[in-house]
Amino acid sequence: MTIHVHFTDADWERIERDWTAWWAGELDRALVVIESLGPAAGSTLPEAPEFVTNLPLDMPAEEVIDRYQARLEATRFYGDAWPRWWPNFGPGIVAGFLGAQVHRAPDTVWFAPAREVDIEALHLAYDPDNFWWQRVQELTRLAVTRWGDRVTVGHTDLGGNLDILASLRTTQQLLYDLYDAPEEVARLAGEITRLWLRYYDELTAIIRTAGRGTTPWATIWSPGRCYMLQCDFAYMISPPMFERFVLPDLEACCAVLDHAFYHLDGRGQIPHLDMLLSLERLRGIQWVPGEGQPPPEEWLPLLQRIRAANKLCQLTVTPQGARAIVRALGGKGFAFFIQPPLAPDEAQDFLASLSRP
Repeated sequence: MTIHVHFTDADWERIERDWTAWWAGELDRALVVIESLGPAAGSTLPEAPEFVTNLPLDMPAEEVIDRYQARLEATRFYGDAWPRWWPNFGPGIVAGFLGAQVHRAPDTVWFAPAREVDIEALHLAYDPDNFWWQRVQELTRLAVTRWGDRVTVGHTDLGGNLDILASLRTTQQLLYDLYDAPEEVARLAGEITRLWLRYYDELTAIIRTAGRGTTPWATIWSPGRCYMLQCDFAYMISPPMFERFVLPDLEACCAVLDHAFYHLDGRGQIPHLDMLLSLERLRGIQWVPGEGQPPPEEWLPLLQRIRAANKLCQLTVTPQGARAIVRALGGKGFAFFIQPPLAPDEAQDFLASLSRP
């Protein structure tokens, strides 16, 4: 079944031109991503939840893709937005690939160890027959085959090395492990990095056949190999621990990516920012203040610090937040994902207002 998205070849040329210029530091304005469902579409669409795991696991892949295709066809893309979809199996589904229990909930996915073992007895290996890995590949491959160069199919949310390990050990136990068995944590972190790179490469081999670049779970587009790296567990550890257990993973991933970003989630990660900014091949920072914190536009010194280090910055902001940042810091080097969604007339008005002094 052919997909009919509201996006032309000329639109794709513009997306590839402007995002490529942004990565190169040659775009003088902010990128602005706005997605909006067409009039009255929401009431007529089949169920297509944010998490694919909320659909029956035995639902045929064709039916799953049909549901998300209907939503893509009903979506309008404004500014620097483009047709995109990624199979969302929860943050850090690599834990599921490695044998963790996968628990589905209405608005999230969480993981738990399949069994309790001493950390010395935990050894991780690639399992080509793992159910979750097979399902992610199946949906990725079918989406690419079905939609071709009309949609950028993204990588699933693979997760960060210590996040994945926390799912295999529990968060509390991994915190103990950092003190009681740091050499074993370092060993397992390295094993996870090597496996992560394999999963990324195998998904990339599927995705790149469409010729529409890559996108991770975050709203950034790249003509090359791109990913939003992360380690939410880092919120709870010191900079020396970050340097020992997380930084080598980030360096290894950055080395094989053309456009690597880092998901800086919450003020507890700010102590690690200098190390992140020192990574030459890390191209940018996504700042997420976290629940209960002021919105991104109220963190101007932090945003200025990121830009002063010659790093790009991606944010989810309201229209008012985007205007405040552009007024204070200029738009160059920023990419804004506008939330909540705007109606079509609101989107056009906002884009016009952002370009005015």
